[in-house]
Amino acid sequence: MSHRLQMLQVARLARRTLGESTDLVVSFLESLSAPTGGFCNRAGRPDLYYTSFALDALVAVDTLGAAAIGDERAERTQAYLHSFGDGSALDLVHRCCLARAWASQPPAACSAEQRAAMRVGVMRHLAADGGYNSRAGAAQGTAYGCFLAMNACADLRLPLQESGADADRLADCIATLRTADGGWSNSPGRPEGSTTATAAAIAVLRTLGRPVPDAAADWLLARRHPAGGFTAAPDTPLPDLLSTAVALHALDALDAPWREYRESMLDFIDTLWTAEGAFHGSWADDQPDVEYTLYGLVALGHCSV
Repeated sequence: MSHRLQMLQVARLARRTLGESTDLVVSFLESLSAPTGGFCNRAGRPDLYYTSFALDALVAVDTLGAAAIGDERAERTQAYLHSFGDGSALDLVHRCCLARAWASQPPAACSAEQRAAMRVGVMRHLAADGGYNSRAGAAQGTAYGCFLAMNACADLRLPLQESGADADRLADCIATLRTADGGWSNSPGRPEGSTTATAAAIAVLRTLGRPVPDAAADWLLARRHPAGGFTAAPDTPLPDLLSTAVALHALDALDAPWREYRESMLDFIDTLWTAEGAFHGSWADDQPDVEYTLYGLVALGHCSV
């Protein structure tokens, strides 16, 4: 199962806790749908990045369904996605958003030829060390780049090989990004890891079927904030929703003992919930958006079982 499908499986569980408030989430997401296709960013403009999050959030609350061909909104969405072609004009992040957005649509909506062309674009970000980097032609991969590329290829139904020489080089790249404190970063030789890079590295290693060092779970658990949630790095004072969602997802994958803190996690998530059916990214964030709403659903889903 791809990482996207794993996350969606968890995000769907958020409905258990949301109950009737799920309708508020649906209303918020639908309010961001642009008449010309796609979904809007914080500035109110259609945005591919936010569209990929909106489509997955709609799948999670079970309103997108199979996005049947013939449905007017689905046709607008697919026309919007087709406007990007094979993604040749996009950077790695947006190439991966395009792949992820197409993964929410019926398989027939995006041809095998187009999916193959999109994968070629992703592979241009293969680094010399066997990892992936947002900068094409880089010498070294990053944890984030490896995570994005692996997920994009899976979303295109053309996954990277999980064994063999290429998989070994990818795993070796991840190994070079290990930090002195037991986490991972996006560049080698760093003394401290970050929560997102550590969660990304864990996801890549697990997809490759490689062992994850025992210290990884301890590193993530050490990022827990006393008031709930997880922080982005050892020296970050406040928790945020992205770090919380990816940390919980990684900890559950590792079967780590975090559930004694479940109530404080729920309390933290609740502080970021808005009456309009969306989530803020952190206590310092005054505007909710669709990206953090999906992360809110993922975090809430982990706390709902």
